[in-house]
Amino acid sequence: QVQLVESGGGLVQAGGSLRLSCAASGGTVSSYNMGWFRQAPGKERDFVSAINRIDGRTYYADSVKGRFTISRDNAKNTVYLQMDSLKPEDTAVYYCAANRRPYLSGAYQFAYEYDYWGQGTQVTVSS
Repeated sequence: QVQLVESGGGLVQAGGSLRLSCAASGGTVSSYNMGWFRQAPGKERDFVSAINRIDGRTYYADSVKGRFTISRDNAKNTVYLQMDSLKPEDTAVYYCAANRRPYLSGAYQFAYEYDYWGQGTQVTVSS
C-alpha cells in the first residue's frame, strides 16, 4: 500500500512559481496513476493534473493548462507539480493522490477515483 507525502508549498506572490513534490513509499509511482488535486476553504476538492501509469500521458484542468506541469521521476519515486505564473485563485491545499485503476484514454479526474492520498500542502498566492 503506497504512502504519499507532499512538500513544497508556501507563500508566493502572484506571477511567481512553486514546485510541489509527492514522495511515495511502499509502492512505485510508475505503477500508479498519479494525480494532483486542490481544495480551497469552503470548496470541493478539484482536479488539477494527472499522469497515466501506463503511458505517462499527462492531463490538466483548463484553469491550470499552460501554467502547471506534472512530471514523474521514477528513480526518486516522486511526482512533481511545477506551478508557474501563479494567481491568487490558485490558493488552496494541494493533495497528491494515487490509484491502480485500469488504463484510461483520459485522466481519472474525480477524487473518488483515487484510493491513496497525501496529507496536503498549503499554497498561498498573494496579489
